Amino acid sequence: MLDTELKLRRVDTRDADFAQVIDEIRSRLSPDGDIVSESGRKLTIKVFGEPLSPQKTVSRICEDVREHGLSKLLEYTNKLDNAEVNAENIRVPAAEIRAAHAGAAKDFLQTIRNIRANIEFFQSRIKHETQKFERRPGIRFRHVYTPLRRVGICVPGGAAAYPSTVLMTAVLAKTAGVEQIVVVAPPTPFGANNADVLATCHELGIEEVYRVGGAQAVAALAYGVAGIPRVDKIVGPGNLFVALAKKYVYGQVDIDSIAGPSEVLIIADRSANPAFVAADMLAQAEHSPGASILVAWEEEVIDKVDGELRRQVQSLDRSALTVRSLEEYGCLIRCRDSAQAIELANLLAPEHLHVETDQWQSIAPGLRNAGAVFVGHRNAVALGDYVAGPSHVLPTGGTAMWASGLTVNDFLRSYTEIHYDQAGIDHDGADACLLATKEGLTAHRQSVEMRMNERP
Repeated sequence: MLDTELKLRRVDTRDADFAQVIDEIRSRLSPDGDIVSESGRKLTIKVFGEPLSPQKTVSRICEDVREHGLSKLLEYTNKLDNAEVNAENIRVPAAEIRAAHAGAAKDFLQTIRNIRANIEFFQSRIKHETQKFERRPGIRFRHVYTPLRRVGICVPGGAAAYPSTVLMTAVLAKTAGVEQIVVVAPPTPFGANNADVLATCHELGIEEVYRVGGAQAVAALAYGVAGIPRVDKIVGPGNLFVALAKKYVYGQVDIDSIAGPSEVLIIADRSANPAFVAADMLAQAEHSPGASILVAWEEEVIDKVDGELRRQVQSLDRSALTVRSLEEYGCLIRCRDSAQAIELANLLAPEHLHVETDQWQSIAPGLRNAGAVFVGHRNAVALGDYVAGPSHVLPTGGTAMWASGLTVNDFLRSYTEIHYDQAGIDHDGADACLLATKEGLTAHRQSVEMRMNERP
């Protein structure tokens, strides 16, 4: 049993300070925030000798790895993860990966195969394909999609092992046709030393796995160090330091997003089972940090869910961490009606948005901003996280206002092949020449005019 009682914040849209509360929630969930565990802050002081901000910590790590390469990568890995990684063992041997797969439980491997098939089914149906078309005789196009060459995947490994992250990133890359997939995970029992993670890599045909995590891993992937060639794109979740490192190296490489804490917003009415709603909120909060927000227009719904949260949290393995997440990043919001619930959901733009009402068909069309939307009482966000098929790498911190979840198409790049023959240039040439003249670009105009005037 917990030593302290859960004290979850309650707010009402009729409260005078409600707008301020919403702004505070959005600020705390923003990727520009400072959500770092106390142990993380202490470790920063231990390694750097001063309480650097997360941004300064990340910039120092990234620049050190860029300038000094493998030596600094190993130094930071060993100091931050209390490990003994060297140039010889930083890459997980192929034999160790094969052995993990050989020793894996049959039901686990079958589950991995089932989920891989689900992901491939969904992603293959939304994959962009090369298009060929003609605007008019003499003007033809091909819009071509090609896979990225080399992709790095960050797999967390601090408090839990995440073979699901390998699936929800690598299968998308493979479906796109990426040939080189690199996995980096911290040298911990939940990271690159975890048999389930390694078995999943082997099942997916991933042979490059490195014992390195955090900002230093992101820097190594972006800049390249001895033994680890640079990649073209970095994807996958992580803590604040990983998110800030991805932001720091963006432009040197592509990234998927700058993710913050995991989050769920649930819209519920009295048709919802309070136990289900509470379970969904706890499922996000146990990420620690993880934000769980309930929006309802009936006081009895909030009361019942609050009671269920207090009851269910007692039995969780990570109950103390979950309570802390609920108290720091959770909220029970009473709104006016379902229309206002939709407004709040669109304003907060959550990573996961779950509509647990009998009237979800009338609510869902009004929802614009979310990483993924779950509808119906028999649904659960965990199904999307693990087995449905869309990736669980989703925009957080309100970035779903403009960002989307990871898909197979994020591992493709495109270019347009443009073909003009004489009929085409005769049709479009005058317009190109006039615009070039307006902009004072004489060479542009001449390059078109000579082709118009010199007949084949």
